Amino acid sequence: MADNIRVLVIDDEKAICISCKKILEEAGHFVDMIQSGNEGAEKAINGDYDLVLLDLKLKDTSGLDVLERIRSKRTDISIIIITGYATIQTSIEAIKKGAFDYVPKPFSPDELLVSVNKAIEDRNLRKENERLKAEIEQMKKSTRIIYRSKIMEDVINQILKIAPTDFTVTIYGESGTGKELIAQAIHQNSLRKDKPFVGVDLSSLAPSLIESELFGHVKGAFTGATYDRPGYFVMANGGTLFLDEISNTSLELQGKLLRAIETRRIRPVGSEKEVEVDVRIIAATNKDLSVMIEKGQFREDLFYRLNVIPVNLPPLRERTEDIPILAMYFLSVAQEELKTKVRAFSNEAMARLLSYKFPGNIRELRNIVDRIAATADSEIVRLTDLPEEIRETKPEGTPSANVVPKTVDELQEVKRRLREAVYSQVEKDFILDALNRAGWNVTKAAELVGMLRPNFHALMRKYGIRIKEEVEK
Repeated sequence: MADNIRVLVIDDEKAICISCKKILEEAGHFVDMIQSGNEGAEKAINGDYDLVLLDLKLKDTSGLDVLERIRSKRTDISIIIITGYATIQTSIEAIKKGAFDYVPKPFSPDELLVSVNKAIEDRNLRKENERLKAEIEQMKKSTRIIYRSKIMEDVINQILKIAPTDFTVTIYGESGTGKELIAQAIHQNSLRKDKPFVGVDLSSLAPSLIESELFGHVKGAFTGATYDRPGYFVMANGGTLFLDEISNTSLELQGKLLRAIETRRIRPVGSEKEVEVDVRIIAATNKDLSVMIEKGQFREDLFYRLNVIPVNLPPLRERTEDIPILAMYFLSVAQEELKTKVRAFSNEAMARLLSYKFPGNIRELRNIVDRIAATADSEIVRLTDLPEEIRETKPEGTPSANVVPKTVDELQEVKRRLREAVYSQVEKDFILDALNRAGWNVTKAAELVGMLRPNFHALMRKYGIRIKEEVEK
């Protein structure tokens, strides 16, 4: 189930301390208890604790004061408030001051464990968030390409090897896989990095203007040409010219591109003079150029000029290990741009992202994360925050019991995922069964299982369960 953690209980009622200790130790946690607020604050600050259970009503000091003292020194500790119903408003104030949650007295073991497990999940998400951010910062220093998968590591190693050369490169990949980012990484690690990088999407240029855009034109070359204009080849002189979607060019233009690459000279439209240019060409396409050659849609001689070093960029569905780190990167960018409070994904939400095929690749993932960041109501992205097409995706991340791990690390990962899958299914079935027995009355269902309605409703939200809706197990 949850990770084992170290807990400090601060409450001047010995019975509460003993009760919390018994409940949490049976769940596998390590628990210390203390009945003094002042001593408890010092113990929390100087001890190796992950979580503090803190009573607001203490004899020797204010619980809020203890909270502020701990929080001023230890931002890494989660604090759950234990409170009587008379001090609920004070508990809300405590949450504003940095407490994670509150549990009203009297509480059942399940109610306490729900809150503690939520704090553990939050702690794990924070740690994962910090780790991912550290990885991202390290990657941004070299290529600005965010990845974790072996298949992308191979791509990065390839482009770092070819970057210092002046060879022409063609990048193959589906739309949205980040071909321009790869081209920029090649440029930034090349000897031309201090010169211009000019990218042009050939599919977005009007066929009648594409030659002028690439090679430039002189005044009077055609209607509307009221002044001399340099083309992309001249703009990129000394640097790199990235020709995206090279397959979207006519055979006539392909011939002129071939000549420009071979002679390093271009002729602006309407000019009788040629201009020398020194550019490295990086092309990209989402189509199979060899198939286009067979159909007579692409020049074979241009293909061999461009295809000196081919780079194959895998779709996101073939590099699912990269989804968590990419999603966190896009979330951090959106958080900064939109000034939102969303900062991490729940395990259930991430499992659905990992199961989704992303036909639009990385571009689609970024759009989805931006949408979530703009609309989510809490700090943690839950299952219900995801678009419908992703929520309905069946998670495929649960390993089979027949899978044989090859290393100790793989064994630990399989065991963790199996535990999480079993625990989540049991918890979801528990909620659905209670709702069915209570005729989908949340208050009655909570009473049937011995939970407070807010805690029961929190579990419903966790699994995306809504009232009076067909819920598919």
